[in-house]
Amino acid sequence: MPPSDSDQTAAPPPEQEATATTPQTDGTPAGPRVGVNSAVPTGRERRYPPPEQFRGPVVARRGQVERSTTDQRLLDTRSPSGFVHGDPWRVLRIQSEFVEGFGLLAELPRAVTVFGSARISVDDPIYAQGRRLGAALAEAGFAVITGGGPGTMEAVNRGAQEAGGLSVGLGIELPFEQRLNDWVDLGVSFRYFFVRKTMFVKYAEAFVILPGGVGTLDELFEALTLVQTGKVTRFPVVLIGSQYWSGLVEWLRSTVLPAGLIKESDLHILSITDDVDEAVRIIVQGTAGHAEPPRSEVAEP
Repeated sequence: MPPSDSDQTAAPPPEQEATATTPQTDGTPAGPRVGVNSAVPTGRERRYPPPEQFRGPVVARRGQVERSTTDQRLLDTRSPSGFVHGDPWRVLRIQSEFVEGFGLLAELPRAVTVFGSARISVDDPIYAQGRRLGAALAEAGFAVITGGGPGTMEAVNRGAQEAGGLSVGLGIELPFEQRLNDWVDLGVSFRYFFVRKTMFVKYAEAFVILPGGVGTLDELFEALTLVQTGKVTRFPVVLIGSQYWSGLVEWLRSTVLPAGLIKESDLHILSITDDVDEAVRIIVQGTAGHAEPPRSEVAEP
């Protein structure tokens, strides 16, 4: 006697019981998901886990799952180029600028960084003074580092090169074109100001500041902050041009100091002179014993 309908079971075939399918991101089945007990029976219904994608350490689910893989996007020449303007890509650019700067300047001899205006003309007395300064620093055994631009920077690079010293220029990308001046022996241009400023400090033993504008003032107070906070030590900061700088120093002394916002010792970081030779003497005395010992004398870690 054939079995009645009530005697037949509603269980699915065994092969359907043993496998489960995971839908792709477009909603179509992706085929059996083998070895994962992902199907959770609820009566006659089964609930599957949401679409899931691993991108390195990142887990994406549901609407965050991407239709392509990282390798596919890398190799697809039709990929959009907007990613090169994103912050993750900028981090790599910043890293590359540090590597480029460190690699270029790692074997630089003792050096002094000199700042001043790019707007000084060749016939300005400050240009002649910068040229004498570059030569005097070279004769004292220092390489000179400038921003590599025109004006005062060019004068210092020129003086150093003419005196047989090493002339270094660290340029910066600006909205208007600014090429490295012709008196730079070793130069590199940066995209980021903060990378460039790191190089100015890391590879110099002193700063000399000639008259300049906002950029020069920025570098001056950067140096003062680093010395005041102990980030750099034995770092002379010399201002050349007493008439130009005395008003600023007097304001610090008469306004900022009485307000209790700086200490008297902070003012001692600065030296002011009109004499190039005196500026070089201050640097030589302030960096005495600062030269690195020969590699053979450095203790092994």
